[in-house]
Amino acid sequence: MDQSLARFIDHTNLKPTATETDIRTLCGDAIQYPFKALCVAPYFVPYVKEMMEHYPGTTICTVIGFPLGYQTTTVKLLEAEQALECGALEIDMVINLSAFKSMAYQSVQNEIQKLAELVHDRDGLLKVIIETAYLDDNEIRIACELCAEARTDFVKTSTGFAPAGAVVEQVRLMRSLLPETIEIKASGGIKTRADVLALLDAGATRIGTSSGVAIMEEV
Repeated sequence: MDQSLARFIDHTNLKPTATETDIRTLCGDAIQYPFKALCVAPYFVPYVKEMMEHYPGTTICTVIGFPLGYQTTTVKLLEAEQALECGALEIDMVINLSAFKSMAYQSVQNEIQKLAELVHDRDGLLKVIIETAYLDDNEIRIACELCAEARTDFVKTSTGFAPAGAVVEQVRLMRSLLPETIEIKASGGIKTRADVLALLDAGATRIGTSSGVAIMEEV
């Protein structure tokens, strides 16, 4: 079985009712398939670190300011710092959409930059969730510019909690706007191999999905 597709996938369980048993299953999935990362709530980061101690090929990813993004910068920084200390190496942070929609762009950029500096100081990666379901094309352009100025590592489409997730046309637009040094994570509503391939073709280099096993079994 071709398992190369797994290296593009952040295998995810961010359900509000997820249990330790569910996260143990998620870890077992990553032992079976070489997913790039496991994405879990901050609460489960220490548990995943313990479970995956002998499987360093899969990174631990967690979410900050999730899922609405309107926590203060101080809270997001503290949340990220604790997650990094507990073993996360990739941080998926939701932008402050309230500030963004208020056109407080400098404030949004400053927050992203502070998170990027913190994460990079710990040799981690920062993915910034711009929640494309709530943005028009011009707002996507502005959000990508802010992320580029703040030197994030990835721009991510969605939390999976909005009315829509990753859209091929929006990913293609993001790729045309971002410098080559910034990658794209597509997430939200990705359930099949065809979905994954279409988004990779549009310019994404990472896929966030809770359907990683089903996608790999389809392969």
